[in-house]
Amino acid sequence: MIEIINLCKSFGGHKVLDNLNLCINTGATTVIIGRSGCGKSVLLKHIIGLMRPDSGQVIIDGKDVTKMDEKELSALRLRFGMLFQGAALFDSLNVYENVGFNLIEHTSSSDAEISKAVKESLALVGLKGIENKKPSELSGGMKKRVGLARAICMRPQIMLYDEPTTGIDPIMGDSINDLIVELHNKLKVTAIAVTHDMTSAYKIADRIAMMYNGKIIANGTPEEIKSTKDPIVHQFITGASKGPITEGIDFEHLIKQ
Repeated sequence: MIEIINLCKSFGGHKVLDNLNLCINTGATTVIIGRSGCGKSVLLKHIIGLMRPDSGQVIIDGKDVTKMDEKELSALRLRFGMLFQGAALFDSLNVYENVGFNLIEHTSSSDAEISKAVKESLALVGLKGIENKKPSELSGGMKKRVGLARAICMRPQIMLYDEPTTGIDPIMGDSINDLIVELHNKLKVTAIAVTHDMTSAYKIADRIAMMYNGKIIANGTPEEIKSTKDPIVHQFITGASKGPITEGIDFEHLIKQ
């Protein structure tokens, strides 16, 4: 469904994406792993057309996102659902208005149709009867679930997850992982998640791709990634402090500072 070809993006002379190539299979969940700040979220923004590359292509169903005008991009984005890192709920709106936001703003759906879609989406993420609550009344885990309900409310073809387990405790994180897998099985969507949480990656992924120095340096099934012989990938997935990624960093000096 999605093919990324020789994608390049620099900020202030620093290459974040450096001739990056990646294929996302239709109906599969692909997890992109890598260190914080390596450009995972930048890649997501290119896929959805929120950023323009310096060069390269993002092909979705045969069409190049990088050459689309704003009208075409707006139509494309309606095919996406996105769970943002911090849920990104509108504080001034209640849960009903947050979940139904895209239907309210971008479609001519009736109030009854919107109400049905909102309630179904909240039920899918295990939340019922909270339509009138404000985000300030919700726990971190509930906010994530509401954000997920908003993302699926228009039954997207492609789901994007930006650090889905960040900011919540491990038990709630595992619950979110279970929910992502369950929704994938029910809705049959193509999904892309970016994370540095390997527990989450192993649980939700059909394939795992690792970003390093602006490129995809490994791409395989969770089992293939677990058994990798690549020293860079191995250091990252095991969380080891010593290895090629951190070579030359004086941790003792950093600690003393």
